[in-house]
Amino acid sequence: MKKSLLIILMSTLYNYAFSQMNGDFNYTVAIKGYSMMQMPKVLNQKNTKDFTNVWFHGGMVKFNDNQFSYRLSGSYLSKNIGLINNCATCEAAEGKMTDYIFKLGFEKNINFSRFQPYFGLDIGFRSNKFDGKLMSTNPVYLASQAGKGTSDASIEPNSVEATKVGFVASPIIGIKINPIPEISLFAEGNLDYFASYERQETVSGDLTNTVTLKKYNKTEFLLNPVTIGIQIHLGSNR
Repeated sequence: MKKSLLIILMSTLYNYAFSQMNGDFNYTVAIKGYSMMQMPKVLNQKNTKDFTNVWFHGGMVKFNDNQFSYRLSGSYLSKNIGLINNCATCEAAEGKMTDYIFKLGFEKNINFSRFQPYFGLDIGFRSNKFDGKLMSTNPVYLASQAGKGTSDASIEPNSVEATKVGFVASPIIGIKINPIPEISLFAEGNLDYFASYERQETVSGDLTNTVTLKKYNKTEFLLNPVTIGIQIHLGSNR
């Protein structure tokens, strides 16, 4: 009987020791090493289901309070992209996309063991900008220009600038693995609800340089299946 009680006591103490993994640190600094992201729709983009692979694009600071952590995160992405606009035989666009996000939120750990599932919510601000050229891919139009003695190379594309700014809300689910108390590896996924004000400005490539301005209010859901990174826990309160 005494031996059984001793085994139970030792098991309880062992579980308690690991139940406090990460719970004795006030702050956490995280680096996002890799993310698979669905970016906001540019113009009337058709290939919107494609995912973008991003490396070392953001970070996060957490303020830990027992099983809750309050998160302040940000990310930045700048890359050249090409897209189909409206339809495959309508227009194509090429240019530079810039995207940045700032979020404030929380996460709650299910436990404090070496494997820690968690869930949470972030809200914040997002800005997405595309600056590039818009070219016709309509074979009838191109043939008509060739019939006029105009080469494809001399058909000037339109300049286009499309910006989206607005509110973003992101439910989160993830897991952390703790090889040692001071360091965690994490993987999480989220779904961004993006409510934005969009402004599209197009300048024609012909001699008239006609400016066309369009404005919209839009909402979209953007799936970010996985973000993987490392967390460093600081400020021991033991």
